[in-house]
Amino acid sequence: VQLQASGGGNVQAGGSLRLSCAASGSIIRINYMGWYRQAPGKQREFVARISSGGSTYVDDSVRGRFAISRDDAKNTAYLQMNSLRFEDTAVYFCNVWAFVTGLGMKEYWGQGTQVTVSS
Repeated sequence: VQLQASGGGNVQAGGSLRLSCAASGSIIRINYMGWYRQAPGKQREFVARISSGGSTYVDDSVRGRFAISRDDAKNTAYLQMNSLRFEDTAVYFCNVWAFVTGLGMKEYWGQGTQVTVSS
């Protein structure tokens, strides 16, 4: 399974970005799709996830500003980020739990996409 993340970039505080994560490979079913982030000098932290049934959970630090969604026909998850703050600056990683042919349920990580918010 390969995860291709895109949509990162530079934005001023208060602006918006939309991240995408497209999964490809011998996928039978994707359970959870989610996003984590890692700021310089900090540990990777959870941002948001969405289940196969559409239930979402977002971290308190981004609740009300970020929204996660998915398009199962495209095996793609989205993270709409609004009202961005300087402290949202980080590398954002896509995370997927998928049922894969011959391997069962496994966790996969994307390569990360940089989000930089200038104050």
